[in-house]
Amino acid sequence: MASFSIVSDAACDLGSELRARFGVDALIYSDVLYPDGHSETVDPDWKNTTPEAYYGAMVDKKQMFKSSAPGPENVKLVFRKELDKGNDVLCITLSGGMSAIFDQCSVAAKELKEEYPARTVIVIDSRRYSTAIALPCICASECRKAGKNVEETAAIVREYLGTIHQSGWIDDLFFLARAGRLSKGTAIMGTMIGVKPIAEFNEETGMFQVIGKARGTTRAMQANVAYVKAMIEKPEEQIVFVVNSYRKELAEQFAEMIRAEIKPKEVIVNPIGQNCGANIGPGLVAVFFGGKKLSAGLADETAALAAILK
Repeated sequence: MASFSIVSDAACDLGSELRARFGVDALIYSDVLYPDGHSETVDPDWKNTTPEAYYGAMVDKKQMFKSSAPGPENVKLVFRKELDKGNDVLCITLSGGMSAIFDQCSVAAKELKEEYPARTVIVIDSRRYSTAIALPCICASECRKAGKNVEETAAIVREYLGTIHQSGWIDDLFFLARAGRLSKGTAIMGTMIGVKPIAEFNEETGMFQVIGKARGTTRAMQANVAYVKAMIEKPEEQIVFVVNSYRKELAEQFAEMIRAEIKPKEVIVNPIGQNCGANIGPGLVAVFFGGKKLSAGLADETAALAAILK
């Protein structure tokens, strides 16, 4: 039975140490277009810049960055390297609702079938972003350690995806307005009254969806911890990721609250990477974790958060 390689795209935001730890064998890299017109390949290790410089430019200079998906030829180079080892490939990508990378990887996998007829390439749309993509990669790595093949692993990962939650808030509403994701009037009003939209993953759309709003940062943090407590299952077995875009101190505080009140196996704090950050902008704090199966339209999740916020 052939072994298989686990491939993700750089939007998973795992640096080299975490990739080695969690068994991610290769990444597919995309580019970010900078405000001055030049492009750079995203770097999950942040060797080309710092989160402070990257997000600070968006805040201080009000600059916009744009991400782009790699083409099928670039994807095939990554797949070929793993296939030439005699391995099958399991590729887990950024949400197809947020990027074209899932489609590009699917095209590459189909074209490589003729070139490598004895090998299997499976591409899975995570319907997630940032280190939420890392969670199915970790699941795949555990399956591989247990001796499962690529098809068995893909089936388990697809089932697991329906249990991966986000809980978090964003407080730079002006960036969302500049990016065209929110009206200027809503951004002004939301900022004036201190509204913090709280979002979850929508399985159907592959996008995050606002399921409630808290007033003020302290209340947002408390509500999100309570939401995690309501949705998480077997926390003692869970690796939980807390991410942020230009809100490191808040993320650390949030992580400490989760450690104290929920006691997961581990909490890893990580910055939102350059790819996802170009579209999200500064001001996000979020936690990714495994828990109850997500409901249709997030009806159960919306009701749970409403009970917490009332």
